[in-house]
Amino acid sequence: MQQTIRDTICLRGLGLHSGEDVTVSVHPAPENHGIVFYREDISSNPRDEKAMIPALWDNVVDTTLCTVISNEHGASVKTIEHLMAALRGCGVDNALVQVDGPELPSLDGSSQFYVKDIMRVGLRSQTQTRRVLKILKDVHVTLGDKQASLTPSNNFEFSGEIDYAHPLIGKQSYETTLVNGSFAHELAATRSFCLMEDVEKMREMGLIKGGSLDNAVVIEGMKILNPGGLRFDNEFIRHKLLDAVGDLYLAGGPILGRYHGIKCGHGINNALLHELFSQNDSYEWVEQDSHIFSSQAVLPSVLHDEIYATA
Repeated sequence: MQQTIRDTICLRGLGLHSGEDVTVSVHPAPENHGIVFYREDISSNPRDEKAMIPALWDNVVDTTLCTVISNEHGASVKTIEHLMAALRGCGVDNALVQVDGPELPSLDGSSQFYVKDIMRVGLRSQTQTRRVLKILKDVHVTLGDKQASLTPSNNFEFSGEIDYAHPLIGKQSYETTLVNGSFAHELAATRSFCLMEDVEKMREMGLIKGGSLDNAVVIEGMKILNPGGLRFDNEFIRHKLLDAVGDLYLAGGPILGRYHGIKCGHGINNALLHELFSQNDSYEWVEQDSHIFSSQAVLPSVLHDEIYATA
């Protein structure tokens, strides 16, 4: 069945790229509502279409270091991928996301605080059956040296590979199935990352104005600058999959199939959804059978400071 959260959660912090202080509130929503963003700084009416932005793949307007969605009236919200990943990983089908600015707070650069608060308030089962997007045939996209694919599977699978010249990152691969709280245990706490040498370039582009060691892993030379270092030895590829979980939830529902990304990022993830929906014979919407693995069983004992305790 579809699910929403039992009560509103509210988080506040700096936007990674804007550097502005922003508050986001995630509210319960009715059946078949989906995930919809609402810019309260544009309109005081939560039903005003000018301020509402459905979280869907064809509303994506930019993928430069984050995912940005916009509506036909020009209202937009950026850096939505970590919240979208948390909603998908926790099995939330319906939610109204209220934000008082153009970007979500970066928090610690991961999804763990969203997950913690969703688990704190809990989920409420709804009356309508959940629909999942079943992959019927292979779909592939290539952009330069980046590749991404969706292939048929009876599970909700995510796998990926990265290959960085920097020796502290190097080649990494990881795969997981979104079932029984695996998102909370394996991906939620992983953080965005960058090389110190790239920081000034990004700031010249008007990006990461709110970036710091509090919301990203930063590598300088042969050192991880963050106190405590990494949360996982392979935190970098795990975070790439966290982003993919969030980006692919813009399909409008969970994807029943296997995602694989090579040097993946927001741009190619969205290109993959465009390719998928351009091929009508590559997918079908189906009601979720009880035997299909689900991510909705998030373990209530997992707290944000325990998620990566066994890394």
